[in-house]
Amino acid sequence: MSELIEQPKKHSILVVDDSPDIIVMLSTLLKDLYRTKFATNGEKALKILSLQDKPDLILLDIVMPGMDGYEVCRQIKSNPETSDIPVIFLTSQTGLKEEKKGFELGAVDYITKPISPPILLARINTHLTLKDARDFLKDKNKFLEKEILKRTEEIIAIQDVTIMALASLAETRDTETGNHIKRTQTYVKMLAMRLKDNPRFKHFLTDENIELLYKSAPLHDIGKVGVPDNILLKPAKLTPEEFDIMQRHTVLGRDAIISAEKRIGKMKSFLDIAKEIAYSHQEKWSGTGYPEGIAGDDIPISARLMAVADVYDALISRRIYKPAFPHEQAVEIIKSGYGMHFDPDVVDAFVDIADQCFEVAKKYSSAEEDIKRK
Repeated sequence: MSELIEQPKKHSILVVDDSPDIIVMLSTLLKDLYRTKFATNGEKALKILSLQDKPDLILLDIVMPGMDGYEVCRQIKSNPETSDIPVIFLTSQTGLKEEKKGFELGAVDYITKPISPPILLARINTHLTLKDARDFLKDKNKFLEKEILKRTEEIIAIQDVTIMALASLAETRDTETGNHIKRTQTYVKMLAMRLKDNPRFKHFLTDENIELLYKSAPLHDIGKVGVPDNILLKPAKLTPEEFDIMQRHTVLGRDAIISAEKRIGKMKSFLDIAKEIAYSHQEKWSGTGYPEGIAGDDIPISARLMAVADVYDALISRRIYKPAFPHEQAVEIIKSGYGMHFDPDVVDAFVDIADQCFEVAKKYSSAEEDIKRK
């Protein structure tokens, strides 16, 4: 049974020379080895090079009427579509000055006339082999770039799915919060954008971290999945014992994320900010929060932003244990926490964007939440 074997494609060569004798000689020499095209002047050569089927190599005479070979080479090398095509000068000029000028313009070789066929064929073969190697590496690099982009997109998709899957667990436990997750992550991003040029925050609030903040914010209350319903959904004030259990949601949230990290197999991961938010968003600037009672700049920046966003949204939203507060009252309560509950600079940023935050609240409200209108 015969098999068809694909023959390698012949390389193509463009010969540019105004001498009929040279054209005939090179045609005879190259016709069985390569596909050839011919031009008798620089203008015709550039016109051929403007076509889609580009040659693999150019044999270029220097002394021609009109546009000389140096100018043709300069235009070839200045055009991104032809700059990679190797150019071999064919010339009767043997001076070092002429050779130097040719190489400076981008030629790969310089062959003097009268042409020696064995030398010319050897040089052509060498430079086509080098071009093939460069083209292979270029194609390989393009392939690798596409693969890296593909893998990066897959990793980002996995990150997003992981975060939203975890966040959905918390949302199912506390149905009254509705779009609380969407609202708070938007507030956090708005605060981060407002503070990104602040000297205290700019080292952390890079574009990459702001995006991670936005994606991680929905996990701030993931630990509530471990709080019993009789406490989580209790309409009355919690007893001290019940409040102690409620406080545990910060630890449970961090531990749940750590567990997810271990399954992913990376201890240093995109979930680092999520851990900070889940564990420390109930800390207070004065050091009177929980779970550790840390204060001031010891509280992660991510958690400080989340604290303001979370409290504001809780204030303007109806909860099973409280009615919704008007927007203006909620803003005043946030302001009253300046330097006590909240980082002063974060409060200032919130006040600057408070009206925009309320617009977000209205946009992502649901009928059962009864967010107070102005």
